[in-house]
Amino acid sequence: MNGKWYQGNGNNSDVVMYSKVRLARNLADAPFPRKMSGDIRKSITKKLYATVKSSPLANEFDLINTESLSESELESYAEKQLISNRLSENKPSFMLSKNEDISIILCSEDHIRINAFAAGENLEKAYEKADELDDVFISSQKIAFSEKLGFLTASPVNLGTGLKVSFALHLPALAQTGAIYRLTAMVGKLGLSLRDMFDSGSGDMFILSNHVSLGISEKSAIDNITAICDQIVQQERKTREQLKENIDFEDKIYRTMGILKTARKLSLDEFLDSLSVVRLGASLKYLDIDYKTIGDMLYELQNASLAVSSGEELTKEMTERLRAQIVRERLE
Repeated sequence: MNGKWYQGNGNNSDVVMYSKVRLARNLADAPFPRKMSGDIRKSITKKLYATVKSSPLANEFDLINTESLSESELESYAEKQLISNRLSENKPSFMLSKNEDISIILCSEDHIRINAFAAGENLEKAYEKADELDDVFISSQKIAFSEKLGFLTASPVNLGTGLKVSFALHLPALAQTGAIYRLTAMVGKLGLSLRDMFDSGSGDMFILSNHVSLGISEKSAIDNITAICDQIVQQERKTREQLKENIDFEDKIYRTMGILKTARKLSLDEFLDSLSVVRLGASLKYLDIDYKTIGDMLYELQNASLAVSSGEELTKEMTERLRAQIVRERLE
């Protein structure tokens, strides 16, 4: 079995951490999930699960019943971008592929939400994964579709293709020089959004995503956002090269690595900020550390994921001490 998707490298991985495709679909003969009773929700969930289990992809997925999960387990899946934080409100079930590169959320906002990931800048690969599953549902179920409006979704924002595409970008140079604010305004005028990956704004990691799904084809949406992503990659690389001329910049990279190798406590924000600096140092060949190690730490050492892996509820201090210990071990 292959490793987790976030352990791999891809095109432009120095800047583009991952690509994500989300497809929203609904059944034509059932009310939207927010209007469902509990019994209907369970019935639809079973039907959609059976659709996948009777397909050639049957052995690729496991059904995760969120009602049986602890709050830490639920939050851990959200930390890995596999589900939305909002899922805790009604706790719908979801299906998860073995290497966690695809999640299928059932009867949440829409009946079906397919999320597919690929390492680096590779929306085409992510889309192929999502499209294969989309074909499974379309061939077996009557999907809500209008010749005029396209795929019908619970939110008018997703009408049309039902497609949302996004890139996770590591932009420390643009963030540190303040250019990120101009960039955010620029992409907004182009019908895209650029927002912090983490609510705290730590880590200089951002999500670039599209807004429009009506009146535009899947290919056009992918091509448009990829073209903008390519421009951002070039801007970030150019700014990184300029920073390299400053000895304080180089000093910060090595000092940060030293802190991670020796710290006895690491808060989440300090961890994210420090990991961002180390990832930048790795991309510029200052540090001998690979993206797999960085990806493992990013997705496995956030608060809830640490609690799940430890098998116990952790206090804030216990979490910070355990995080620092694991980071020291992995950087030896």
